[in-house]
Amino acid sequence: MIENAESIESNSEKVNKDRWRHSMQPLLKQKIDAGEAAPGYVHFPYHPLGEGKIFSGWDELVDWIIREQTVIIDGYAGVFYEHILEELDMVLMTRGKSVCWQLTGAHLKPEEEVNALVKPFLGGNEEVWGTKTTLGLADFYRETLGAINPDASAEINIVIGPGAALCGWKAPVVYFDLPKNELQYRMRAAAVTNLGMGEAEAPFNMYKRFYFIDWVVLDKHRNAIMDRVAIVADGQWHDGLNWMYKDDLLEGLKLLSHSVFRVRPWFEKGSWGGQWMKRHLPGINLDEVNYAWSFELITPENGLIFESDGNLLEVSFDFLMLFEYKAVLGKHATLFGPYFPIRFDFLDTFDGGNLSIQCHPSKKYIREKFGETITQDETYYILDCEPGAVVYLGFQEDIEPKAFRDALEFSQANNKPLDVERYVQRFPAHKHDLFLIPNGTVHSSGKNNMVLEISATPYIFTFKMYDWLSLDLNGNPRPINIEHAFNNLRFERKGAVVEREHLSRPVVVERGTDWELVHLPTHREHFYDVERIEFDSEVLVDTNDACHVLMLVEGTAIVVEVRGYAPQKFNYAETFIVPAAAKSYKLINLGTGRAKVIRSFVKEDYPI
Repeated sequence: MIENAESIESNSEKVNKDRWRHSMQPLLKQKIDAGEAAPGYVHFPYHPLGEGKIFSGWDELVDWIIREQTVIIDGYAGVFYEHILEELDMVLMTRGKSVCWQLTGAHLKPEEEVNALVKPFLGGNEEVWGTKTTLGLADFYRETLGAINPDASAEINIVIGPGAALCGWKAPVVYFDLPKNELQYRMRAAAVTNLGMGEAEAPFNMYKRFYFIDWVVLDKHRNAIMDRVAIVADGQWHDGLNWMYKDDLLEGLKLLSHSVFRVRPWFEKGSWGGQWMKRHLPGINLDEVNYAWSFELITPENGLIFESDGNLLEVSFDFLMLFEYKAVLGKHATLFGPYFPIRFDFLDTFDGGNLSIQCHPSKKYIREKFGETITQDETYYILDCEPGAVVYLGFQEDIEPKAFRDALEFSQANNKPLDVERYVQRFPAHKHDLFLIPNGTVHSSGKNNMVLEISATPYIFTFKMYDWLSLDLNGNPRPINIEHAFNNLRFERKGAVVEREHLSRPVVVERGTDWELVHLPTHREHFYDVERIEFDSEVLVDTNDACHVLMLVEGTAIVVEVRGYAPQKFNYAETFIVPAAAKSYKLINLGTGRAKVIRSFVKEDYPI
């Protein structure tokens, strides 16, 4: 029995099974093959939990539901709740159980009312950004959701859908999580909608609404109900299910927070994207037109994969920080709370194009305009480059702001090229260079660079001023944001100041028999620092009660040992994290030449 059945469509009608995700990137396997060999770069890094921790399929979940009798199925946006209902209902019917299903979608406020609620947070129709909402998930529902009751005549009672726990039942929660990249692939296939919406919109509009509205309220809701969650399930597969008990997940998260781990990276094409990743990351899909970004470590959109009995299950990085942020961040936990502050990602322009001439917002601006906590302070570490590659950084000594703005606006209005070097300096790029780009600094990577972008976590707040008259992959101009840029540009960063303060000059600060610690000083406005550990055999490193984010930037592979935990191997260009609680770790070189590992960490007592 399904109450308010008219409130949902059959999953087979709503989602074409062959078009439920739009991406050339592979879906995570539900089960790994015995003896499956990993390539030189691991695309789906997983963390073993031991036997009997992750279950596969619907039958054992149904066993648990029958024991509980009254159950709440809640979870993230983009999960195919209708399909979950159909699968569970089919198995329950074969068990001869009468079930009363109640759906949260039947209690949503009318679409026009939801649109009125979210409108203040979405900015203009053509705006790339909105403001992070202050709404809660309950604001999307009528009071009737909190008034529903189990049906005494049914053997099994289930309420299902985002916000299901708002019903107030004293019942255990099954929480379905979904990786944000998979949510976006479903969004691009028009297989899902935003909260409270009946139809999919253009991906541009949906992403903005997800980022500033849906993800915010769903994250707050998940955190608020987590003490009631009994089971966490992975909702990324259309056919099939992997799930685990929350207590076992908590043990897995605790293990990660005291050892060393990788998140699951994912990859995106772009108008300026290049070919370096195709050539250097084995196992990547070579049929993609290019790769502009790798989300190596952009924690709001990365997941963590666990393994048991060959079964894989992914949860968002948020779970780790919700339960273990003190162990992860150590002495900086009070400063950041459950917010992971550092980002590593790739910008690939090999045989591609130039990034836009751009800048990022000030702390005050990003807080007041967009509701973010910290701003997008960046550095460019040159992982690789072709001879002649350049980075555009800072203004020419004789910059005149009005003349620069007039030239930008003329270029945009008339589709005419801008003489960029008349206004912006360019510097040659060399392997292992570090360019310092605190907020407000005009900058761009030229083509034929492979940039490891080491940055603060915010990642979508790029004010483009000039895009080299290029078009996106759909043949449309990308948005230009001259007004926002000029509200943030630091015109005093010009001439000799740039060479003196924005080009990091490496200094050897410690040295051993066959190793060196090289400091790559960041700008005084950066809250994080960067160092490079260079070694021939092995080196012992102390965390000093801070979280370290690392990558092997030269060499083939290393092993990382944390006392009391299994050693882990990491390959060239793989990002990994050593939490503060690990206390110390040993890096062991598996290659024949000198290994070089970049690490970044929060500066001592930096005032955010």
